[in-house]
Amino acid sequence: MRRRMRRVRAQIQQGDRARLSALIEEALFALPEVARARTLLLFYSFGSEVATRDMIRRALGAGARVLLPYLEDGRMEAAEVRPGDELSPTEYGPREPARTVPVDPGEVDVVVTPGLAFDRAGRRLGYGGAHYDRFLDRLSPEALRVGIAFSAQLVDEVPAGPRDRRVQVVVNEAGAIDCRPVQ
Repeated sequence: MRRRMRRVRAQIQQGDRARLSALIEEALFALPEVARARTLLLFYSFGSEVATRDMIRRALGAGARVLLPYLEDGRMEAAEVRPGDELSPTEYGPREPARTVPVDPGEVDVVVTPGLAFDRAGRRLGYGGAHYDRFLDRLSPEALRVGIAFSAQLVDEVPAGPRDRRVQVVVNEAGAIDCRPVQ
């Protein structure tokens, strides 16, 4: 499924990807939890992922504390970035904060995760390293977990094991899909 979903995402033309990314950004920032988030963990996109650079700028411009993930000894951590901060390239794709002072995951109000595929139950197919799954375990129970993807990445069912962590909302260009159980 990872291989197939990489192909599906790569087939989205660059111009379409930019347009769809802008729609995803609008839907993400329309979520009340995102609008009022004091600390927001985003990621710096690469390749054919939903573009996040403008999302990072928007959150910073709105006065949110923005964190970006980085890997340290195989463990995902998050560091604060400020306007003008340098980001370092990585061997595995995304840029990371050059200044890597870890922030306590319990301080995160909203985490926005990448993925190759999502389903309506909030299951997420990542890149296979389980970095986000382990990080999500460290968040406060009140933190909102959001996945962003193009609608082409929404599938009927993502295979999941006991260590896989779900997101509560999936945002694509058509809007937000609330994956939380009905109370």
